[in-house]
Amino acid sequence: MSEVLKNLGYYNGKYDLIENMCVPMSDRVCWFGDGVYDATATRNGVIYCLDDHVDRFFNSASMVEIEIPYTKDELKALLKDLVLKVDTSETNGETFLYWQITRGANIPRNHVFPTDKKANLWVTVTPRKLADVYRRDKLISYEDVRFYMCNIKTLCLLPNVLASETAKRAGAEECVMYRKEADGIRNRVTEGAHTNVHCLKDNKLFTAPLDNLILPGIARKNIIKVCTRLGIEVVEEPFSLEFLLNADEVMLSSSSNFCIVATHIDDKPVGGKAPDLLRKIQNALVEDYSTKTSL
Repeated sequence: MSEVLKNLGYYNGKYDLIENMCVPMSDRVCWFGDGVYDATATRNGVIYCLDDHVDRFFNSASMVEIEIPYTKDELKALLKDLVLKVDTSETNGETFLYWQITRGANIPRNHVFPTDKKANLWVTVTPRKLADVYRRDKLISYEDVRFYMCNIKTLCLLPNVLASETAKRAGAEECVMYRKEADGIRNRVTEGAHTNVHCLKDNKLFTAPLDNLILPGIARKNIIKVCTRLGIEVVEEPFSLEFLLNADEVMLSSSSNFCIVATHIDDKPVGGKAPDLLRKIQNALVEDYSTKTSL
């Protein structure tokens, strides 16, 4: 198959339109969500922050003892090749690239690892314009009832799905998850259902530390780099929901949403007190993306 596709699905060496692809029911992802994933934006055939995403992907797989049947360089080459097979004429050259590895397949269904350790690689490439970095969203708070391995980008996302649906039904775009008690802090903010959570206060960026309660977001890493370059102090310490509600600005980040700003949490107005500093950070993030994905 050599023609340019409107989208692409890949599974263990075969690819076609996503809607034409099928995977075996025996793949452990179908029974257990047994795998890890990563994703990022692409533009002009360039995969944004590819090294960081692949490093995180391999780290997640290692923590759950999945053996990836590729070297990092082999996987990067494959992803780059697949991105170029998709038509992006209607999305300004942009796509959303997603990939996951699962712990193979086994029949009959069995919780323990299969004796055949050959892992399955999935990839999807979907034409999609980058989300509006400058938009402003409503949020809700949501108790974080997930397990204690949130630093692994696992496929077991049912709690995140339920949180996202709760936000949608409340007329919000995302959740701010919190643990009732963690690190001696009542209502400690962890992250969103599919984002990292940050805030600006007194000209400083506050973000949760990298521990087992949050995902080590690549967009989070980029915000820290940008703030450091701009001379903005970064504080990587746990903080409470109350602290967040009283911050100068509340921000969310993910691989497809570099720095989204919150206007409300639980229908209470938040932020709006440091617009110039916020815009400075957003502009720097957009510039970084544009520069690194230019031809």
